[in-house]
Amino acid sequence: MSSIHEPSQNHLLAALLDANREALEPHLELVPMRLGDVLYESGGKLQHVYFPTTSIISLHYLLENGGSSEIAGVGNEGVLGIPLLMGGDTTPSRAVVQTSGFGYRMKAHILVDEFNRAGPVMRLLLRYTQALITHMSQTAVCNRHHTVEQQLCRWLLHTLDRMPSNELTMTQELIANMLGVRREGVTEAAGRLQSHGFISYRRGHITVLDRDGLEQDVCECYGVVKREFVRLLSDVRKREGRGATTV
Repeated sequence: MSSIHEPSQNHLLAALLDANREALEPHLELVPMRLGDVLYESGGKLQHVYFPTTSIISLHYLLENGGSSEIAGVGNEGVLGIPLLMGGDTTPSRAVVQTSGFGYRMKAHILVDEFNRAGPVMRLLLRYTQALITHMSQTAVCNRHHTVEQQLCRWLLHTLDRMPSNELTMTQELIANMLGVRREGVTEAAGRLQSHGFISYRRGHITVLDRDGLEQDVCECYGVVKREFVRLLSDVRKREGRGATTV
């Protein structure tokens, strides 16, 4: 992992700084995010927003019986803390670091104050929020209607989009918790993908060998979410006259 860290490694944060660098940049704090760290607990008061750069955060909904399922992920394309902008200071979901790395933290009230100015920062964050809602909605549809193999392909591709390499550190048990399925189902799905030559799996590590193969095997949900992020954030950047954001 590179030892050089820049706010621009988070694409949304780079766009927000372009919109109002003087108000936001002095309040950014680089923080390590370790695998399994809980950044938000269900029902807890949100004190900070987080902009991942080399880490990925998973949003989980926890059931009364102890089960859980991922409802969305946040990586270098976005921000953790959207409920603060919608008028709330808590969230029913838990935010857990899925992939270790770094990110930037900012006190919540700083971003909320800038959002409430109703300028370019607000427009960027509203577009991101719409894209995130699409991500959550499509995840719900995918989990209900598509096979575990298709869900695993979707999850792998979304993770790859946020990482600089094709190496993932992740156990099948953690993947099962994120998808909300039995571990045996993930084992069978991963085995099929490995037999196709799409991935190589050893305990705790997944290497993607054939991304094109995953894209051919995945359901339409992956493409829907990816296109929506590109469409919404690119459109905002064009409106601000600074080119397109890559997600």
